[in-house]
Amino acid sequence: MGFLAHASTGAESAWQELWTFIQSAAILLGQGLVRLLNLVLPASHSLGEEMVAPLGYLGLLTLVLLIFNLIAAARKVIWIIVGIGWILMVVRIIVMVLGIQ
Repeated sequence: MGFLAHASTGAESAWQELWTFIQSAAILLGQGLVRLLNLVLPASHSLGEEMVAPLGYLGLLTLVLLIFNLIAAARKVIWIIVGIGWILMVVRIIVMVLGIQ
């Protein structure tokens, strides 16, 4: 029983650390976005600190989506390269079998 209690505490601690990291990243990104937007907006319409967290979380989700899209695009390019490689390999084998120089 002691081991199971310790294991669940470790898992909870890991989730807590992950959540803390995500929150910290969102706050940091949100602060940067608010500063950037405040440079563009007039001083009378500047964004307050209440926009830091929403902008940060939205920015994080956008970054994750961008990374997944880049991975999907890279996967397509890799499949094209592999397909071309197989075609060239088959042509090479045919040329060798036929003895064409």
